[in-house]
Amino acid sequence: MSGPITHSISINNLISKPTRTTKAVVSVADKLLGIARMNELYHLHKMQGLSKEAFADKLIDILKLNITGIAQLQSKIPKTGPVVIASNHPFGGIEGVILARVISEVRPDLKVLANKGLAIFKELSDYFIFTNPLSEKDPQNGPSLRRCIKHVNNQGALLIFPAGRVSYYQADKKAIAEHEWNKIIGRLVSIDNAQYVPVFVNGTNSKLFYRMGRVYYRLRMLMLARELLNKTGATIDLNAGNPIKQKHIIGDNYQEKADVCRSLSYSQDANWQYSWPADTVTHMQDLLPPVDLSLLKREITALPLEQKLLSLKGFSVYFGYQAQMPNVVTEIARLRELVFRQHNEGSGEPIDTDRFDATYTQLFIVNDKTHQIMGAYRMGLTDKLIEAEGLNGLYLHKMFNFEPEFINRTRPCMEMGRSFLIPEFQGSYYGLLLLWRGICAFAKKFPQYRTLYGTVSISKLYKPRSVKLIETMMAKPEYREHVSPRNNFEFSLHPEIADLHSRIDQQANLSAFLSSLEDDGKDIPVLAKQYQKMGAKFHALGIDKSFNHTPGLLLSVHLPSAPERLLKLYFAGEYQDYVDFKED
Repeated sequence: MSGPITHSISINNLISKPTRTTKAVVSVADKLLGIARMNELYHLHKMQGLSKEAFADKLIDILKLNITGIAQLQSKIPKTGPVVIASNHPFGGIEGVILARVISEVRPDLKVLANKGLAIFKELSDYFIFTNPLSEKDPQNGPSLRRCIKHVNNQGALLIFPAGRVSYYQADKKAIAEHEWNKIIGRLVSIDNAQYVPVFVNGTNSKLFYRMGRVYYRLRMLMLARELLNKTGATIDLNAGNPIKQKHIIGDNYQEKADVCRSLSYSQDANWQYSWPADTVTHMQDLLPPVDLSLLKREITALPLEQKLLSLKGFSVYFGYQAQMPNVVTEIARLRELVFRQHNEGSGEPIDTDRFDATYTQLFIVNDKTHQIMGAYRMGLTDKLIEAEGLNGLYLHKMFNFEPEFINRTRPCMEMGRSFLIPEFQGSYYGLLLLWRGICAFAKKFPQYRTLYGTVSISKLYKPRSVKLIETMMAKPEYREHVSPRNNFEFSLHPEIADLHSRIDQQANLSAFLSSLEDDGKDIPVLAKQYQKMGAKFHALGIDKSFNHTPGLLLSVHLPSAPERLLKLYFAGEYQDYVDFKED
């Protein structure tokens, strides 16, 4: 029969063979560092020998912690399969206990790579794989890291704090920040079929903690017990992103992948926040009733033969002008409003129209049997519009300052905008194909138009953080010359993400950021992705105040330079004459 449990919490627990002198010194240190007080609480609340779950619950209860975001975090954890969860390390101890307890409810197989300072809590030892972050040459670190890799390879769940040490004041940043994340996280997220869940814990330690850490860095570890007790009554916010598949974290080496993982975790910071302005449209009027199909048929069949660009699979693509087909343009404007309202971009009017409908070219898809309009693009022929009205003839002149060197002022271009596909056509392969074939058929007919440019509207259904990342990671500095938005998106990039900005492949990793941040996991807007495939240059992001404050990402595509496989597809194989066209 076993005797009573006499285990106590003390620094002695971290020393393999303490001497009498060591014990005396440790006794004084325990009192100074708050460990003796922790030991009192340990015995007062009868925590000896509790299960790891009961011990964690008791510790959280004793400290009267208010923990927010538990359900949201748990909903992000895959219930099966290899998963790596990584977090910042603001406190140095209690966040490890909290996250271990919360995540293990979803993944009982969870292991935590933790600072060996947590070994003072014997009851929690089953959670942890211990490491010594202050000594990279500690011989115990190698086996610990190999255990982590083996655990994930065996379909396990692993929680890691890749900074390896608690956040501290950094003079070069003039702020409290984390140590560089260890490349081991890059190695772990590279394991086949692994998923990565980024976590961010909001909070800081006491000012004294940071002052003492500036005196001597090892004092930070010694003060962690004191800081744990200082959290009594604190609110601790847990923030997590959606799980990201291993193949979506892109880097040339493990350190680059570690930098991506760090940026992903910091992007969850709840303090990095912005609220969209209130909608300028507060009341949606009833949509105009559909235009009678017989009127549409009459105007479409009356168009000159050369304005029919192509036919495919029971659909045809035409171009025309409001003066030729007023009812068709009205129906296009009605459908635009219908589709834009689904993305929180509607004007609120019965139709979406403005004065530019009278001067721009309308390219549209028609169902050959019903004469129903399935989708459309509005195109501005910049040489003609500027000749007639100057820059005021361009819709996007309202959003951007175009300097004389920008492409639309140096050569004929097509300004693209107001694109849509009706809801029942949006999931169809042929919808986008028909629009692009129509654009290319028009370009072939008028080969002086070598470049198209326009904006991709980014719905305010995206979180502002996602929009800022789209702007930062897609609009490269070298493409921002000679054009600037009239209305900037006044929201700064998170400083920790900005710090890593030049160290990661931005466009390649953008999908990972968006899928982690967006509640529904949505990716880059479909149209932006399509332009990206065409070799687009992304220039700037501006706010369209005349379009319900919708963000628009300005881009351009030099059509003859698009990938040959796409030219073959969109020009239906007949692209060489267009590519070889020489302007006078």
